[in-house]
Amino acid sequence: MASAAIFSSVRRRRSPSLEAFLVPVDLTQVALVQTLAALSSDLVSCFSDHVFFFQRRNSRSLVRRVEIFLVVLTYLRDSRSGSSSNLSPTAVLCFKELYLLLYRSKILLDYCSQSSKLWLLLQSHSISGHFHDLNQEISTLLDVFPIKDLNLSDDIKEQVELLQKQGRQCKLYVDKNDEVLRLKFFSFLDEFENGRIPNHVELRLFFVERLGIKDVESCRSEIEFLEEQIVNHEGDIEPAASVLNGFIAITRYCQFLLFGFEEDELRLCFENPKKPWKGLISQEMVHTFLTIPKDFCCPISLDLMKDPVIVSTGQTYDRSSIARWMEEGHCTCPKTGQMLDDTRIVPNRALRNLIVQWCIAHGVPYDPTETGDASAESFAVALPTKAAIEANRATAVLLIQQLANGSQGAQTVAAREIRLLAKTGKENRAFIAEAGAIPHLRKLLSSSNPVAQENAVTAMLNLSIYAKNKSRIMDEDGCLGSIVEVLRLGLTVEARQNAAATLFSLSAVHEYKKRIADQGGAVEALAELLRVGTPRGKKDAVTALFNLATHADTCSRMIEAGTVTALVGALGNEGVAEEVAGALALIVRQPIGAEAVGKEETAVSGLIAMMQCRTLRGKENAVAALLEFCRTGGATATRRVLKAPAMASLLQTLLFTGTKRARRKAASLARVFQKCENAASRFGGSGVGYPFASNSTTNDVSVVPMSISVL
Repeated sequence: MASAAIFSSVRRRRSPSLEAFLVPVDLTQVALVQTLAALSSDLVSCFSDHVFFFQRRNSRSLVRRVEIFLVVLTYLRDSRSGSSSNLSPTAVLCFKELYLLLYRSKILLDYCSQSSKLWLLLQSHSISGHFHDLNQEISTLLDVFPIKDLNLSDDIKEQVELLQKQGRQCKLYVDKNDEVLRLKFFSFLDEFENGRIPNHVELRLFFVERLGIKDVESCRSEIEFLEEQIVNHEGDIEPAASVLNGFIAITRYCQFLLFGFEEDELRLCFENPKKPWKGLISQEMVHTFLTIPKDFCCPISLDLMKDPVIVSTGQTYDRSSIARWMEEGHCTCPKTGQMLDDTRIVPNRALRNLIVQWCIAHGVPYDPTETGDASAESFAVALPTKAAIEANRATAVLLIQQLANGSQGAQTVAAREIRLLAKTGKENRAFIAEAGAIPHLRKLLSSSNPVAQENAVTAMLNLSIYAKNKSRIMDEDGCLGSIVEVLRLGLTVEARQNAAATLFSLSAVHEYKKRIADQGGAVEALAELLRVGTPRGKKDAVTALFNLATHADTCSRMIEAGTVTALVGALGNEGVAEEVAGALALIVRQPIGAEAVGKEETAVSGLIAMMQCRTLRGKENAVAALLEFCRTGGATATRRVLKAPAMASLLQTLLFTGTKRARRKAASLARVFQKCENAASRFGGSGVGYPFASNSTTNDVSVVPMSISVL
């Protein structure tokens, strides 16, 4: 029920203890009356003079009922006749029920006093319904209440009897004025849905005059509250998330249409550009994210995975995130950059069970999807409506006007909002670019203001996720060079990292890889970021380098830029070792690449170390790199790898415990070694045992120990 969902939402925001919803069982009759009196007094003192913006009549009516209970309880508590210590069993049961009703009343009144105005307006019917339900339960309680047994004074009896009479006549009340406003809000949604922008005067009258939303900060608070409801919705709250997104988009549009770029907004942007959400739920989410094990987080959304699935490259993502990635037209693995053989995804049930166990152990809410189809349906429901798209489009026009003609502060705010707008939804990314944002963002990349530059490059990154925008960015005169300049000399660490991530995104298009590599300073800056960057910066740098290495004509340029040295040096870094080994496997396919890697003293030992103690993916990439190194580097490279301690046992282990690709690479490497030993045995020497792998392409690999003479 909607009302149950409302209470659930309130409980999450207020975080009361479980005891708040349970009747104390160890209280004496006197203590029970005292507790109820204190609870009623607290409720009346908090809300008797409170001015509710919505649900005024329902709230006042509920508070008046509690006031009468307070009179009764105060009389019993202070009575010298000992009325509170001689309660009948029926009276005790009624007072225990009253305990629950008082707490539910407090929760509902808290909700109406603290929720956003727009949310209360949208929930008007369900909240009114819950006030009615409470009144009905109070009326039922009074019908069975043993008033005659309590020895109350006549005037108090009259008040209780009057309350009983009013309760029997109580009907559901929905404020007509609130309903008019609610329908007006929906009419704005309908106008955007039909491709029309609502009248400026009507929007001002609704938001400013009727709702009292009179500045940017109030608008942002309303937006943040609605966003919290989407994040925490339980599926039974109306309107649906897709409709709420439409209302958020309308409110965001009005924020800039009605209030422009106020000085307070500019100050917030400069003083605290990474201002967190105000909502309690959002802060809890941030805290949860910081403590979530890395393997439980989706590489795309960085959030706890609810439905982990495996793609054809072996990487695991949350189903909704990878579905959105594919739906946007991407055909590569987001983490490795490899082409996806197909779009099939397989549930990772083992990881999902581990996540569930971890959530239970740490008290983290977890609502896994039962089936893949249900998850896909949930994802589809969350897709933006036409109204949200059109409202966001109108907002983008206002923001781009500020980018083009606004002051430096206004441009900074506009870039930040475009960055946020382009963060989700391919529709948003498409029309922002179509409206002409990219040329203005390119100019802002050269800004001397660090906040403006960081927002501009991050907006460029978010726009580049959409496939068609990649060509717009690459074709914009000087845009690639400006992104590289931010990578090299960006004013903040975040800006340099996001510039690297932008190059990774652009390099997903094969023909752009060489252009990026040939751009002066690009590869050098990526190599430098891999050496000295933050963990996230190193990740952005190595994924970009991996993508560039997949183009055959970029190898020499990457070697000149010192990329090989940086990659080899990063083999010991757990955060990027898998990608590093994958990049080296691509580079050593060419003779100049194998030669460059051969000059690095720690290259072979670093790759072998990965085979010993890294992840399955790391072992797979490491053996692949060693195989390509031996094939391209010839006998010299093969003997160098062959002499490594414990190489035979490592291959033997990998042939039985590695992934399918790892076993195949290990078998090929074993054959390379055997050929080398066969050639060396003609000249005599000591025998070294190495496994011989069959040529079978199945998962079964036969291994026969052999002793072959080598130099």
